[in-house]
Amino acid sequence: MIERLSSRSNPNLFLLQYDPESWAVKNLAVIPKYYFTRNVIRERAPLSPTARRAGWIGCNIVIGDIPDAGKIKIISNGVVEPSEQVQLDWKKTGFLKAITNDNAKGWLLQTMQCIDKIGKRKFDLRDVYAFEGRLRNANPGNSHVKEKLRQQLQVLRDQQYLKFLERGVYELV
Repeated sequence: MIERLSSRSNPNLFLLQYDPESWAVKNLAVIPKYYFTRNVIRERAPLSPTARRAGWIGCNIVIGDIPDAGKIKIISNGVVEPSEQVQLDWKKTGFLKAITNDNAKGWLLQTMQCIDKIGKRKFDLRDVYAFEGRLRNANPGNSHVKEKLRQQLQVLRDQQYLKFLERGVYELV
């Protein structure tokens, strides 16, 4: 799966939910392929020795580890989103596809996910620093988590994902 993620032919992922009685599409979203990093893939236990494909190891894609901006809604609660909005949502984080270093992209995605969990359009550094322990556990080789978070906020600001309002205060665009 990791090889597949890094290949040029890695596909986008479409998520479809429908009403089984009417067969009507309730929700349709797409996750662009550049959101898939090692951080969102979890290896499953190998199949038992008695299984037909004994030893085969599968994986799960942990959709919850993908930032909200990566779940682009096409249909929500049976209502088709305007195509202009879908295109804007897609372009908003298109800068991620140019980042080929999995570690650098992973930090950006983790930072975006922390911002999602804050749950406010306007937030400050203290809000982001509240995730320091979680990020330290997820990135044990980095002993400068606060500094890394500030760096990622600057990258997101430079890519117009965030707006810098004043010292230590940001707003989602």
